[in-house]
Amino acid sequence: MPKHERRSRALLVTALTGFAFAIHGYHPCAEDGGLYLAGVKRLLDPALYPHGAAFVLEPMRYSLFAPLVATIVRLTHLRLPLVLVALHLASIWTTLFAAWLLAARCWPSRVARAGAVVLLACWLALPVAGTALVLMDPYLTARSISTPCMVLALLSVLDLTEGSATARLVRTRGAVLWLGSIALAAAMHPLMAAYALGASLMLACARSSNERVRRWATVALSATALAIAAGLQLAPSPESADYRSIALTRTYWFPAAWAWYELLGLAAPLAILAMVAWQTRRHAAIAERALACMSVAAGATAWLVATLFARAGAATHLVARMQPLREFQIVYLVLVLILGAKLGESVLRRSAWRWCAAIAMLGGAMFAAERSAFSDSNHLELGQASRNPWVQAFLWIRDNTPKDALFALDADYINASGEDAQCFRAIAERSSLPDYSKDGGEASIAPELTIAWKSGQQAQQSLTHAAAADAAPADAMRSAALAPLGVSWLVLDANVATSFDCPYSNAAVKVCRLR
Repeated sequence: MPKHERRSRALLVTALTGFAFAIHGYHPCAEDGGLYLAGVKRLLDPALYPHGAAFVLEPMRYSLFAPLVATIVRLTHLRLPLVLVALHLASIWTTLFAAWLLAARCWPSRVARAGAVVLLACWLALPVAGTALVLMDPYLTARSISTPCMVLALLSVLDLTEGSATARLVRTRGAVLWLGSIALAAAMHPLMAAYALGASLMLACARSSNERVRRWATVALSATALAIAAGLQLAPSPESADYRSIALTRTYWFPAAWAWYELLGLAAPLAILAMVAWQTRRHAAIAERALACMSVAAGATAWLVATLFARAGAATHLVARMQPLREFQIVYLVLVLILGAKLGESVLRRSAWRWCAAIAMLGGAMFAAERSAFSDSNHLELGQASRNPWVQAFLWIRDNTPKDALFALDADYINASGEDAQCFRAIAERSSLPDYSKDGGEASIAPELTIAWKSGQQAQQSLTHAAAADAAPADAMRSAALAPLGVSWLVLDANVATSFDCPYSNAAVKVCRLR
Protein backbone atom coordinates (compact mmCIF):
# COMPACT_ATOMS: atom_id res chain seq x y z
CA MET A 1 0.00 0.00 0.00
CA PRO A 2 1.40 3.45 -0.91
CA LYS A 3 2.51 5.68 1.94
CA HIS A 4 -0.08 8.37 1.20
CA GLU A 5 -2.88 5.77 1.41
CA ARG A 6 -1.66 4.56 4.79
CA ARG A 7 -1.52 8.16 5.99
CA SER A 8 -5.03 8.93 4.75
CA ARG A 9 -6.35 5.75 6.37
CA ALA A 10 -4.82 6.68 9.73
CA LEU A 11 -6.16 10.23 9.45
CA LEU A 12 -9.67 8.98 8.65
CA VAL A 13 -9.69 6.58 11.60
CA THR A 14 -8.36 9.27 13.92
CA ALA A 15 -11.01 11.75 12.78
CA LEU A 16 -13.75 9.14 13.21
CA THR A 17 -12.46 8.34 16.70
CA GLY A 18 -12.90 11.96 17.73
CA PHE A 19 -16.30 12.01 16.03
CA ALA A 20 -17.46 8.84 17.83
CA PHE A 21 -16.21 10.18 21.16
CA ALA A 22 -18.09 13.43 20.63
CA ILE A 23 -21.30 11.74 19.47
CA HIS A 24 -21.57 8.90 21.98
CA GLY A 25 -20.28 10.79 25.03
CA TYR A 26 -18.08 9.64 27.86
CA HIS A 27 -19.36 8.51 31.27
CA PRO A 28 -16.51 6.71 33.09
CA CYS A 29 -18.45 5.99 36.31
CA ALA A 30 -21.74 4.86 34.78
CA GLU A 31 -23.11 1.31 34.53
CA ASP A 32 -20.41 -1.38 34.22
CA GLY A 33 -17.75 1.31 33.93
CA GLY A 34 -18.33 2.09 37.59
CA LEU A 35 -17.96 -1.58 38.56
CA TYR A 36 -14.57 -1.90 36.89
CA LEU A 37 -13.44 1.54 38.08
CA ALA A 38 -14.11 0.66 41.72
CA GLY A 39 -11.85 -2.38 41.32
CA VAL A 40 -9.07 -0.24 39.85
CA LYS A 41 -9.36 2.24 42.71
CA ARG A 42 -9.23 -0.58 45.24
CA LEU A 43 -5.94 -1.81 43.71
CA LEU A 44 -4.48 1.69 43.81
CA ASP A 45 -5.66 2.29 47.40
CA PRO A 46 -6.29 -0.95 49.38
CA ALA A 47 -7.83 1.10 52.22
CA LEU A 48 -10.91 1.73 50.08
CA TYR A 49 -14.05 -0.39 50.38
CA PRO A 50 -13.30 -2.26 53.61
CA HIS A 51 -16.96 -3.40 53.79
CA GLY A 52 -18.51 -5.67 51.16
CA ALA A 53 -15.24 -5.88 49.26
CA ALA A 54 -16.42 -9.06 47.49
CA PHE A 55 -18.67 -6.98 45.24
CA VAL A 56 -15.74 -4.73 44.33
CA LEU A 57 -13.39 -7.62 43.66
CA GLU A 58 -15.81 -9.86 41.72
CA PRO A 59 -15.22 -8.19 38.28
CA MET A 60 -11.48 -8.86 38.75
CA ARG A 61 -11.82 -12.57 39.48
CA TYR A 62 -11.36 -13.73 35.87
CA SER A 63 -10.02 -10.55 34.29
CA LEU A 64 -6.69 -8.76 34.26
CA PHE A 65 -8.32 -5.51 33.18
CA ALA A 66 -8.20 -3.75 36.56
CA PRO A 67 -4.59 -4.84 37.32
CA LEU A 68 -3.58 -3.64 33.83
CA VAL A 69 -5.10 -0.18 34.34
CA ALA A 70 -3.68 0.11 37.86
CA THR A 71 -0.22 -0.88 36.57
CA ILE A 72 -0.35 1.75 33.82
CA VAL A 73 -1.24 4.40 36.41
CA ARG A 74 1.67 3.37 38.64
CA LEU A 75 4.22 3.16 35.81
CA THR A 76 3.26 6.39 34.07
CA HIS A 77 2.48 8.40 37.25
CA LEU A 78 -0.49 9.84 35.36
CA ARG A 79 -3.81 10.57 37.05
CA LEU A 80 -6.36 7.78 36.80
CA PRO A 81 -8.98 9.85 34.90
CA LEU A 82 -6.39 10.69 32.22
CA VAL A 83 -5.41 7.03 31.84
CA LEU A 84 -9.06 5.99 31.58
CA VAL A 85 -9.92 8.45 28.82
CA ALA A 86 -6.70 7.67 26.94
CA LEU A 87 -7.43 3.93 27.01
CA HIS A 88 -11.04 4.56 26.00
CA LEU A 89 -9.96 6.61 22.99
CA ALA A 90 -7.33 3.99 22.12
CA SER A 91 -9.96 1.23 22.22
CA ILE A 92 -12.23 3.18 19.84
CA TRP A 93 -9.34 3.94 17.49
CA THR A 94 -8.16 0.32 17.45
CA THR A 95 -11.68 -0.98 16.83
CA LEU A 96 -12.21 1.37 13.89
CA PHE A 97 -8.74 0.69 12.48
CA ALA A 98 -9.28 -3.07 12.72
CA ALA A 99 -12.68 -2.60 11.07
CA TRP A 100 -11.01 -0.73 8.20
CA LEU A 101 -8.52 -3.57 7.73
CA LEU A 102 -11.36 -6.09 7.80
CA ALA A 103 -13.30 -4.03 5.26
CA ALA A 104 -10.20 -3.88 3.06
CA ARG A 105 -10.24 -7.69 2.87
CA CYS A 106 -13.86 -7.61 1.71
CA TRP A 107 -14.28 -4.65 -0.63
CA PRO A 108 -11.73 -3.25 -3.09
CA SER A 109 -13.62 0.05 -3.34
CA ARG A 110 -12.44 2.80 -0.99
CA VAL A 111 -15.94 4.26 -0.72
CA ALA A 112 -17.20 0.86 0.48
CA ARG A 113 -14.48 0.66 3.13
CA ALA A 114 -15.12 4.23 4.22
CA GLY A 115 -18.86 3.58 4.38
CA ALA A 116 -18.33 0.51 6.55
CA VAL A 117 -16.12 2.30 9.08
CA VAL A 118 -18.15 5.54 9.07
CA LEU A 119 -21.37 3.67 9.85
CA LEU A 120 -19.61 1.75 12.61
CA ALA A 121 -18.36 5.03 14.12
CA CYS A 122 -21.90 6.43 13.99
CA TRP A 123 -23.45 3.30 15.51
CA LEU A 124 -20.89 2.27 18.14
CA ALA A 125 -23.56 2.69 20.83
CA LEU A 126 -26.08 0.51 18.97
CA PRO A 127 -27.90 -1.83 21.43
CA VAL A 128 -27.49 -5.53 20.67
CA ALA A 129 -31.11 -6.79 20.74
CA GLY A 130 -32.13 -7.54 24.35
CA THR A 131 -28.72 -8.64 25.60
CA ALA A 132 -28.09 -5.46 27.66
CA LEU A 133 -24.95 -4.91 25.51
CA VAL A 134 -24.04 -2.21 23.01
CA LEU A 135 -21.33 -2.51 20.37
CA MET A 136 -19.04 -0.30 22.47
CA ASP A 137 -19.83 1.34 25.79
CA PRO A 138 -19.34 5.10 26.44
CA TYR A 139 -16.92 4.18 29.22
CA LEU A 140 -13.92 1.92 29.68
CA THR A 141 -14.43 -1.74 30.61
CA ALA A 142 -12.85 -5.09 29.81
CA ARG A 143 -15.13 -5.29 26.74
CA SER A 144 -13.49 -2.11 25.44
CA ILE A 145 -10.36 -4.17 24.91
CA SER A 146 -11.95 -7.49 23.94
CA THR A 147 -13.99 -5.84 21.14
CA PRO A 148 -11.06 -4.72 18.94
CA CYS A 149 -9.42 -8.08 19.69
CA MET A 150 -12.54 -9.77 18.33
CA VAL A 151 -12.33 -7.77 15.08
CA LEU A 152 -8.62 -8.51 14.75
CA ALA A 153 -9.31 -12.23 15.28
CA LEU A 154 -11.76 -12.22 12.36
CA LEU A 155 -9.27 -10.29 10.25
CA SER A 156 -6.51 -12.77 11.03
CA VAL A 157 -8.71 -15.72 10.02
CA LEU A 158 -9.21 -14.14 6.60
CA ASP A 159 -5.42 -13.91 6.27
CA LEU A 160 -4.93 -17.44 7.55
CA THR A 161 -7.31 -18.84 4.97
CA GLU A 162 -5.82 -16.85 2.10
CA GLY A 163 -5.82 -19.21 -0.85
CA SER A 164 -2.84 -17.83 -2.78
CA ALA A 165 0.20 -20.06 -2.78
CA THR A 166 2.43 -16.99 -2.47
CA ALA A 167 0.72 -15.78 0.69
CA ARG A 168 2.74 -17.79 3.20
CA LEU A 169 3.96 -14.66 4.96
CA VAL A 170 0.39 -13.36 5.17
CA ARG A 171 -0.80 -16.62 6.72
CA THR A 172 2.04 -16.64 9.23
CA ARG A 173 1.28 -13.08 10.25
CA GLY A 174 -2.38 -14.03 10.47
CA ALA A 175 -1.63 -16.93 12.81
CA VAL A 176 0.39 -14.71 15.16
CA LEU A 177 -2.30 -12.03 15.11
CA TRP A 178 -5.06 -14.57 15.79
CA LEU A 179 -3.27 -16.12 18.75
CA GLY A 180 -2.39 -12.73 20.20
CA SER A 181 -5.90 -11.34 19.77
CA ILE A 182 -7.64 -14.31 21.36
CA ALA A 183 -5.10 -14.42 24.21
CA LEU A 184 -5.47 -10.71 25.01
CA ALA A 185 -9.27 -10.92 24.82
CA ALA A 186 -9.21 -13.93 27.17
CA ALA A 187 -7.04 -12.05 29.64
CA MET A 188 -9.47 -9.13 29.65
CA HIS A 189 -12.88 -10.82 29.23
CA PRO A 190 -12.80 -14.65 29.01
CA LEU A 191 -16.49 -14.98 28.09
CA MET A 192 -16.31 -12.61 25.12
CA ALA A 193 -13.04 -14.24 24.07
CA ALA A 194 -14.79 -17.61 23.97
CA TYR A 195 -17.45 -16.22 21.64
CA ALA A 196 -14.79 -14.58 19.48
CA LEU A 197 -13.02 -17.95 19.29
CA GLY A 198 -16.21 -19.70 18.19
CA ALA A 199 -16.91 -17.05 15.55
CA SER A 200 -13.38 -17.21 14.17
CA LEU A 201 -13.57 -21.01 13.87
CA MET A 202 -16.87 -20.71 12.01
CA LEU A 203 -15.34 -18.08 9.75
CA ALA A 204 -12.49 -20.47 8.94
CA CYS A 205 -15.10 -23.06 7.93
CA ALA A 206 -16.98 -20.52 5.81
CA ARG A 207 -13.76 -19.64 3.95
CA SER A 208 -13.23 -23.17 2.68
CA SER A 209 -13.42 -23.54 -1.10
CA ASN A 210 -15.03 -26.98 -0.68
CA GLU A 211 -18.79 -26.65 -0.25
CA ARG A 212 -19.14 -29.94 1.63
CA VAL A 213 -16.39 -28.96 4.05
CA ARG A 214 -18.05 -25.58 4.61
CA ARG A 215 -21.42 -27.14 5.28
CA TRP A 216 -20.44 -30.07 7.48
CA ALA A 217 -17.69 -28.29 9.43
CA THR A 218 -20.18 -25.56 10.33
CA VAL A 219 -22.75 -28.17 11.37
CA ALA A 220 -20.10 -29.89 13.47
CA LEU A 221 -19.19 -26.65 15.27
CA SER A 222 -22.85 -25.88 15.95
CA ALA A 223 -23.42 -29.41 17.24
CA THR A 224 -20.38 -29.07 19.48
CA ALA A 225 -21.75 -25.86 20.99
CA LEU A 226 -25.09 -27.56 21.63
CA ALA A 227 -23.37 -30.56 23.19
CA ILE A 228 -21.30 -28.36 25.50
CA ALA A 229 -24.44 -26.48 26.57
CA ALA A 230 -26.29 -29.75 27.17
CA GLY A 231 -23.39 -31.07 29.24
CA LEU A 232 -23.34 -27.93 31.38
CA GLN A 233 -27.09 -28.14 31.86
CA LEU A 234 -26.96 -31.80 32.90
CA ALA A 235 -24.00 -31.35 35.25
CA PRO A 236 -25.04 -31.36 38.92
CA SER A 237 -25.28 -27.72 39.93
CA PRO A 238 -27.76 -27.29 42.80
CA GLU A 239 -29.16 -23.79 43.17
CA SER A 240 -30.71 -22.36 46.29
CA ALA A 241 -34.11 -20.72 46.19
CA ASP A 242 -32.46 -17.40 47.04
CA TYR A 243 -30.07 -17.68 44.11
CA ARG A 244 -32.89 -18.57 41.74
CA SER A 245 -34.71 -15.42 42.81
CA ILE A 246 -31.62 -13.42 41.79
CA ALA A 247 -31.17 -15.23 38.49
CA LEU A 248 -34.77 -14.60 37.49
CA THR A 249 -34.26 -10.84 37.85
CA ARG A 250 -31.79 -10.92 34.94
CA THR A 251 -34.42 -11.00 32.19
CA TYR A 252 -31.79 -10.38 29.50
CA TRP A 253 -30.62 -13.96 30.10
CA PHE A 254 -33.91 -15.45 28.92
CA PRO A 255 -35.07 -14.72 25.34
CA ALA A 256 -38.54 -16.02 26.24
CA ALA A 257 -38.90 -12.99 28.52
CA TRP A 258 -37.92 -10.47 25.84
CA ALA A 259 -40.30 -8.04 24.18
CA TRP A 260 -41.21 -8.65 20.55
CA TYR A 261 -38.94 -5.88 19.28
CA GLU A 262 -35.99 -7.41 21.15
CA LEU A 263 -36.63 -10.76 19.46
CA LEU A 264 -36.88 -8.88 16.17
CA GLY A 265 -33.39 -7.60 16.99
CA LEU A 266 -32.22 -11.22 16.75
CA ALA A 267 -34.20 -12.27 13.69
CA ALA A 268 -33.77 -9.22 11.44
CA PRO A 269 -29.92 -9.18 11.40
CA LEU A 270 -29.82 -12.91 10.63
CA ALA A 271 -32.35 -12.46 7.79
CA ILE A 272 -30.39 -9.55 6.28
CA LEU A 273 -27.08 -11.39 6.50
CA ALA A 274 -28.62 -14.56 5.04
CA MET A 275 -29.81 -12.44 2.11
CA VAL A 276 -26.30 -11.06 1.64
CA ALA A 277 -24.84 -14.57 1.70
CA TRP A 278 -27.42 -15.75 -0.84
CA GLN A 279 -26.82 -12.86 -3.22
CA THR A 280 -23.06 -13.50 -3.25
CA ARG A 281 -23.35 -17.31 -3.50
CA ARG A 282 -21.72 -17.38 -6.93
CA HIS A 283 -18.50 -16.06 -5.39
CA ALA A 284 -18.10 -18.53 -2.52
CA ALA A 285 -14.51 -17.57 -1.72
CA ILE A 286 -15.04 -13.85 -1.19
CA ALA A 287 -14.63 -12.54 2.32
CA GLU A 288 -17.95 -10.68 2.45
CA ARG A 289 -19.96 -13.86 1.92
CA ALA A 290 -17.79 -15.75 4.41
CA LEU A 291 -18.43 -13.10 7.08
CA ALA A 292 -22.16 -13.15 6.36
CA CYS A 293 -22.35 -16.96 6.48
CA MET A 294 -20.32 -17.06 9.69
CA SER A 295 -22.58 -14.48 11.34
CA VAL A 296 -25.75 -16.37 10.38
CA ALA A 297 -24.36 -19.68 11.61
CA ALA A 298 -22.93 -18.26 14.85
CA GLY A 299 -26.05 -16.20 15.60
CA ALA A 300 -28.44 -19.05 14.85
CA THR A 301 -26.42 -21.42 17.02
CA ALA A 302 -26.36 -18.95 19.93
CA TRP A 303 -30.12 -18.39 19.60
CA LEU A 304 -30.78 -22.14 19.56
CA VAL A 305 -28.59 -22.71 22.62
CA ALA A 306 -30.33 -19.89 24.50
CA THR A 307 -33.80 -21.11 23.51
CA LEU A 308 -33.11 -24.69 24.57
CA PHE A 309 -31.06 -24.17 27.70
CA ALA A 310 -31.32 -20.53 28.89
CA ARG A 311 -34.83 -20.87 30.28
CA ALA A 312 -36.24 -19.31 33.43
CA GLY A 313 -37.85 -22.60 34.45
CA ALA A 314 -34.74 -24.74 33.93
CA ALA A 315 -33.40 -26.79 36.82
CA THR A 316 -30.09 -24.94 36.63
CA HIS A 317 -29.16 -21.59 35.10
CA LEU A 318 -25.52 -22.31 34.32
CA VAL A 319 -25.98 -21.90 30.56
CA ALA A 320 -28.09 -18.78 31.06
CA ARG A 321 -25.26 -17.39 33.17
CA MET A 322 -22.96 -17.75 30.14
CA GLN A 323 -25.29 -15.46 28.16
CA PRO A 324 -24.85 -17.19 24.77
CA LEU A 325 -26.70 -14.40 22.96
CA ARG A 326 -23.69 -12.17 23.55
CA GLU A 327 -22.47 -13.79 20.33
CA PHE A 328 -24.72 -11.28 18.61
CA GLN A 329 -22.20 -8.52 19.32
CA ILE A 330 -20.18 -10.08 16.49
CA VAL A 331 -23.29 -10.50 14.33
CA TYR A 332 -24.21 -6.84 14.77
CA LEU A 333 -20.69 -5.64 14.05
CA VAL A 334 -20.51 -7.59 10.78
CA LEU A 335 -24.01 -6.38 9.85
CA VAL A 336 -23.03 -2.74 10.41
CA LEU A 337 -19.89 -3.11 8.29
CA ILE A 338 -21.81 -4.72 5.41
CA LEU A 339 -24.63 -2.17 5.54
CA GLY A 340 -22.11 0.66 5.65
CA ALA A 341 -20.24 -0.72 2.66
CA LYS A 342 -23.48 -1.02 0.67
CA LEU A 343 -24.44 2.51 1.70
CA GLY A 344 -21.08 3.89 0.58
CA GLU A 345 -21.04 2.05 -2.77
CA SER A 346 -24.68 2.41 -3.75
CA VAL A 347 -25.83 5.73 -2.25
CA LEU A 348 -23.05 8.00 -1.02
CA ARG A 349 -20.41 7.20 -3.64
CA ARG A 350 -18.13 10.20 -4.18
CA SER A 351 -20.63 12.92 -3.31
CA ALA A 352 -19.32 15.05 -0.45
CA TRP A 353 -22.72 16.50 0.45
CA ARG A 354 -24.27 13.03 0.62
CA TRP A 355 -21.55 11.88 3.01
CA CYS A 356 -22.03 14.95 5.21
CA ALA A 357 -25.80 14.53 5.24
CA ALA A 358 -25.57 10.81 6.08
CA ILE A 359 -23.06 11.38 8.88
CA ALA A 360 -25.14 14.22 10.33
CA MET A 361 -28.34 12.16 10.22
CA LEU A 362 -26.91 8.86 11.51
CA GLY A 363 -24.67 10.50 14.11
CA GLY A 364 -27.37 12.92 15.18
CA ALA A 365 -29.82 10.10 15.92
CA MET A 366 -27.29 8.37 18.18
CA PHE A 367 -26.40 11.68 19.85
CA ALA A 368 -30.07 12.25 20.68
CA ALA A 369 -30.34 8.71 22.09
CA GLU A 370 -27.26 9.26 24.25
CA ARG A 371 -28.57 12.53 25.63
CA SER A 372 -31.85 10.82 26.48
CA ALA A 373 -30.01 8.05 28.37
CA PHE A 374 -27.76 10.49 30.28
CA SER A 375 -30.01 13.53 30.32
CA ASP A 376 -28.88 14.83 33.73
CA SER A 377 -25.12 14.31 33.25
CA ASN A 378 -22.47 16.14 31.27
CA HIS A 379 -22.14 14.74 27.76
CA LEU A 380 -18.38 14.34 28.17
CA GLU A 381 -17.55 13.75 31.83
CA LEU A 382 -13.93 14.84 31.79
CA GLY A 383 -13.49 16.12 35.33
CA GLN A 384 -15.47 19.34 35.10
CA ALA A 385 -18.09 20.16 37.73
CA SER A 386 -21.01 17.77 37.37
CA ARG A 387 -24.57 19.04 37.01
CA ASN A 388 -26.01 15.70 38.17
CA PRO A 389 -27.27 16.16 41.78
CA TRP A 390 -26.62 12.50 42.58
CA VAL A 391 -23.00 12.81 41.45
CA GLN A 392 -22.66 16.04 43.43
CA ALA A 393 -23.80 14.21 46.58
CA PHE A 394 -21.44 11.30 45.91
CA LEU A 395 -18.51 13.72 45.48
CA TRP A 396 -19.38 15.44 48.76
CA ILE A 397 -19.33 12.02 50.43
CA ARG A 398 -15.89 11.31 48.96
CA ASP A 399 -14.50 14.56 50.35
CA ASN A 400 -16.25 14.69 53.72
CA THR A 401 -16.67 11.17 55.13
CA PRO A 402 -14.13 8.64 56.47
CA LYS A 403 -12.85 5.88 54.20
CA ASP A 404 -14.18 3.17 56.49
CA ALA A 405 -17.76 4.49 56.39
CA LEU A 406 -20.49 2.11 55.23
CA PHE A 407 -23.42 3.64 53.33
CA ALA A 408 -26.95 2.50 52.62
CA LEU A 409 -28.95 3.76 49.65
CA ASP A 410 -32.19 2.84 48.00
CA ALA A 411 -31.33 -0.58 46.54
CA ASP A 412 -32.57 0.53 43.11
CA TYR A 413 -30.98 3.99 43.23
CA ILE A 414 -29.16 3.44 39.95
CA ASN A 415 -32.49 3.48 38.10
CA ALA A 416 -33.84 6.55 39.91
CA SER A 417 -34.98 9.50 37.81
CA GLY A 418 -32.02 11.74 37.00
CA GLU A 419 -29.43 9.35 38.46
CA ASP A 420 -28.19 8.29 35.00
CA ALA A 421 -26.83 4.93 36.23
CA GLN A 422 -23.90 6.62 38.00
CA CYS A 423 -22.24 4.12 40.36
CA PHE A 424 -21.93 5.17 44.00
CA ARG A 425 -18.78 3.24 44.87
CA ALA A 426 -16.79 4.47 41.87
CA ILE A 427 -17.59 8.13 42.55
CA ALA A 428 -17.90 8.32 46.34
CA GLU A 429 -15.04 5.83 46.94
CA ARG A 430 -16.95 4.48 49.94
CA SER A 431 -18.39 1.09 50.85
CA SER A 432 -22.11 0.51 50.43
CA LEU A 433 -24.64 -2.23 50.88
CA PRO A 434 -25.24 -4.11 47.61
CA ASP A 435 -27.65 -2.57 45.11
CA TYR A 436 -30.31 -4.29 43.03
CA SER A 437 -28.97 -3.65 39.54
CA LYS A 438 -25.19 -3.92 39.28
CA ASP A 439 -24.45 -5.90 42.46
CA GLY A 440 -27.41 -8.10 41.61
CA GLY A 441 -25.76 -8.80 38.27
CA GLU A 442 -22.56 -9.81 40.06
CA ALA A 443 -24.47 -12.05 42.49
CA SER A 444 -26.24 -13.72 39.57
CA ILE A 445 -22.85 -14.68 38.10
CA ALA A 446 -21.24 -15.54 41.46
CA PRO A 447 -23.80 -17.46 43.57
CA GLU A 448 -21.56 -17.22 46.64
CA LEU A 449 -22.63 -13.55 46.89
CA THR A 450 -26.30 -14.49 47.20
CA ILE A 451 -26.61 -14.22 50.99
CA ALA A 452 -24.83 -10.84 51.17
CA TRP A 453 -26.91 -9.47 48.30
CA LYS A 454 -30.23 -10.61 49.76
CA SER A 455 -29.33 -9.29 53.21
CA GLY A 456 -28.50 -5.88 51.75
CA GLN A 457 -31.75 -5.76 49.77
CA GLN A 458 -33.87 -6.53 52.82
CA ALA A 459 -32.06 -4.00 55.02
CA GLN A 460 -32.42 -1.17 52.53
CA GLN A 461 -36.17 -1.61 52.12
CA SER A 462 -36.66 0.54 55.19
CA LEU A 463 -34.98 3.57 53.59
CA THR A 464 -38.01 4.72 51.63
CA HIS A 465 -40.42 4.75 54.59
CA ALA A 466 -41.40 8.33 55.29
CA ALA A 467 -43.82 9.81 57.79
CA ALA A 468 -45.10 13.25 56.86
CA ALA A 469 -45.80 14.35 60.42
CA ASP A 470 -43.46 12.27 62.54
CA ALA A 471 -40.19 10.83 61.21
CA ALA A 472 -39.37 8.99 64.44
CA PRO A 473 -41.04 5.65 63.56
CA ALA A 474 -39.39 5.53 60.14
CA ASP A 475 -35.99 6.39 61.62
CA ALA A 476 -36.42 3.66 64.22
CA MET A 477 -37.08 1.15 61.44
CA ARG A 478 -33.99 2.31 59.56
CA SER A 479 -31.78 2.07 62.63
CA ALA A 480 -33.08 -1.38 63.52
CA ALA A 481 -32.45 -2.72 60.00
CA LEU A 482 -29.14 -1.01 59.21
CA ALA A 483 -27.22 -0.56 62.47
CA PRO A 484 -26.59 -4.32 62.95
CA LEU A 485 -24.88 -4.37 59.54
CA GLY A 486 -22.50 -1.59 60.55
CA VAL A 487 -24.08 1.13 58.39
CA SER A 488 -23.00 4.58 59.54
CA TRP A 489 -24.35 6.86 56.78
CA LEU A 490 -27.46 7.05 54.62
CA VAL A 491 -28.28 8.55 51.24
CA LEU A 492 -32.00 9.37 51.28
CA ASP A 493 -34.37 10.91 48.79
CA ALA A 494 -34.64 14.64 49.37
CA ASN A 495 -38.34 14.32 50.20
CA VAL A 496 -38.01 11.52 52.75
CA ALA A 497 -38.82 12.59 56.29
CA THR A 498 -36.08 11.97 58.86
CA SER A 499 -34.80 13.40 62.12
CA PHE A 500 -31.24 12.25 61.47
CA ASP A 501 -28.46 14.81 61.10
CA CYS A 502 -28.10 15.47 57.35
CA PRO A 503 -25.05 17.70 56.71
CA TYR A 504 -25.56 17.68 52.93
CA SER A 505 -28.67 17.95 50.78
CA ASN A 506 -29.67 19.07 47.31
CA ALA A 507 -32.73 18.84 45.07
CA ALA A 508 -32.44 15.07 44.65
CA VAL A 509 -30.94 13.54 47.81
CA LYS A 510 -29.62 14.20 51.28
CA VAL A 511 -26.71 12.56 53.10
CA CYS A 512 -27.42 11.69 56.73
CA ARG A 513 -25.60 10.16 59.69
CA LEU A 514 -27.21 7.06 61.14
CA ARG A 515 -27.61 7.34 64.89
